[in-house]
Amino acid sequence: MKLNAIAGIVLSLSSLAATPLLAADRHVTIVNKTGYTMVEFYGSNNGTSAWEENILGGDVLTHGQSVDVNFDDASGHCIFDFLAIFEDGDQVKQENVDVCKVGTFTFE
Repeated sequence: MKLNAIAGIVLSLSSLAATPLLAADRHVTIVNKTGYTMVEFYGSNNGTSAWEENILGGDVLTHGQSVDVNFDDASGHCIFDFLAIFEDGDQVKQENVDVCKVGTFTFE
């Protein structure tokens, strides 16, 4: 009987230890230091081929501004590709950004 209780405690503790990995922080501050206004921004996990929706919506990100983005899309992915589109039509793509480790990403 005691062995079952100990096994249950060990199982509970190992479940708690695994929780932080599953609940990784995917919040990243996106900073625009390009000198141009960012009119669209996309971030999609590397497990999809679509860019999903424009994260800025109808807003823009002018030079020097930043926006906090939660990239937790319930997929469990940490590796994301970013696409920024600027007012002059230029596009900047950055692949393989680890949103579980990067707290700030700056477009320069």
